[in-house]
Amino acid sequence: MTEKRPDLDVGLRPETFREYYYLKEELQAFCQEQGLAKSGSKAELNERIEHFLRTGEKLVKPTKKKRTLRTEELTSESIIEENIVFSEVHRAFFKQELGDSFTFKVAFQNWLKVNAGKTYREAIAIYPEIAAQKSKKIDSQFEYNTYVRDFFADNQGRSLQEAIACWKYKKAQPGSNKYQAADLSALDSE
Repeated sequence: MTEKRPDLDVGLRPETFREYYYLKEELQAFCQEQGLAKSGSKAELNERIEHFLRTGEKLVKPTKKKRTLRTEELTSESIIEENIVFSEVHRAFFKQELGDSFTFKVAFQNWLKVNAGKTYREAIAIYPEIAAQKSKKIDSQFEYNTYVRDFFADNQGRSLQEAIACWKYKKAQPGSNKYQAADLSALDSE
């Protein structure tokens, strides 16, 4: 028999909170009810809520540096700006330079962010190398995606419905949300 996941409320112990999976929408609703900032990634929301449950203090979200939207025309000799905002101006420029198959891959966005001060010519030169890299890493906030990928890696021939059933079982349990072969026991109870 599965344990019932505790409701997210102010009386919840921080250790218990971290043991269970909550949807981002649930985390945002809790933050709104408690007067906490409800923006940010799921990881940031979890950190903010855990701190609040532990101390009663409301973490103040650090203010981001002001980002300005670039409006002037880009050339290959333009300098990559600090705090870059990926706008339609950038997309149009890269599509013109690299072709219609250009997409803003996360790895390329990250390269641009850490290479402020270099020229767009250098970005154009590095893009094919970055685009060719196949990323196997899924960011930590995408626990469901990671779980399903790992489920299928271990269970070829199983269905998405079975993966979802196992995921629902897993996220209702305390502890890690990583796929384990023992999660298949959820299919026995169907």
